[in-house]
Amino acid sequence: MKLLLKWILSACALLLVASLYSGVQVQSFGSALWAAVVISLLNMLVRPILVVLTLPVTLLTMGLFLFVLNGLMFWAAANMLSGLHVNGFWAAVWAAILYSVLGMVIESALGRLFPQQ
Repeated sequence: MKLLLKWILSACALLLVASLYSGVQVQSFGSALWAAVVISLLNMLVRPILVVLTLPVTLLTMGLFLFVLNGLMFWAAANMLSGLHVNGFWAAVWAAILYSVLGMVIESALGRLFPQQ
């Protein structure tokens, strides 16, 4: 139940990012659902490898390079899907920041709805 609710809320967050920021366009709620899945999979499978590979740059920039990695994941998802369009790399970085903030809000809300026993 929690996973399904998180998926739907993540798609809604993606639609909210698209409505708040003109650098991102989402065609429909169905496209947002697929984009939420692809972004989640990229963040789960590819991002950890990139974090390890770019650790020296991340340390040198005091963690700011992680924003670039988040933007790359968002941009990669937009390039894989036809229903999600991003107007360039820096638009993807800003969209990823907004999407991450909304994701933290979703996690917090779901943590209150479904507390650990």
